[in-house]
Amino acid sequence: MRWFSSSSYAFPLWTLILCSAFLIAPVQGEVLMIGSNLPIIAAPGDDVILPCHLEPMFDVQGLTVEWSKPDLKPDPSDRLSRVEYVHLYRDRKEVPDMKMASYFRRTELFMDAMKHGNISLKILNVSEEDNGRYRCFIPKLRSRVKAAVVELVVDPNVAKTSTMAPLHPRNFQTPDPQDTTPTNGRSRVPVVVIVVTLLLVLALAGFAAYFSHRIFQKLKQKHQKDDEIQKQPLQV
Repeated sequence: MRWFSSSSYAFPLWTLILCSAFLIAPVQGEVLMIGSNLPIIAAPGDDVILPCHLEPMFDVQGLTVEWSKPDLKPDPSDRLSRVEYVHLYRDRKEVPDMKMASYFRRTELFMDAMKHGNISLKILNVSEEDNGRYRCFIPKLRSRVKAAVVELVVDPNVAKTSTMAPLHPRNFQTPDPQDTTPTNGRSRVPVVVIVVTLLLVLALAGFAAYFSHRIFQKLKQKHQKDDEIQKQPLQV
C-alpha cells in the first residue's frame, strides 16, 4: 500500500495564502478619492475652496470631473428635466452649458494642479444659497470609490475672512449616502472583513491539515502493527 507524504496536506494552506495575497494587493494599491470629513465654514461674500484630491497622486487632466449638489433632485413631473452641475470638466476644459445658472462664472478648478490629482473646487463670492453638500465624481476613475462629498456652511454670523482651504488637504472623505459606489477607500472595514475571513479560512485549513496528519499517522501505525501480526509465525 502506498502512503503519501504529510507535506501533501500543506497544499491547500499554501493555495489559500497565495489567493489571499492576490485579493488584498489590489486594495492596498488603489487610488483613493479624499474629500473632507469636516464642513467648510465661510461668511457670505467669501471665496472658498472645497477640498478634494486623489492619493496617491494621479493625473486627472484627461478625465471627466463632475461637481454637483447630490441633494438636488430632478423635477419628477418633467421627464426632460435634469440636475445640472455646479462645475463640469470634460475634454480638458470646463463645460459651462451644463452648469447651474447660479454658479456661472463663480467656480473653477486648479488646472495646473490636476496633474497631481488635485480636483478641489473654488467657489467665488458664496452666499447662504450655496449651503449644502457638494459631490465630486470622476466616472471613469479606476477605483472602487469614484466620489467624495464636502459640505459647505455659509453662516452670516461668521466674520468675513479669506477662508481658503489648502490645495492638498489631508482630511478623510465624507461618505455620500446617495452614492451607490462602495464606501470610502479610507474606511478599512471591507479590507478588515476580507482579511479576517481569510485568516479564519487559513486557520480552519491549518487545523484540518493538522488533524488529518494525526489521523494519517495513526492509521499508518495501525497498518504497520497489522502487518507485523500477519508476518508472525503461527504457534501450534
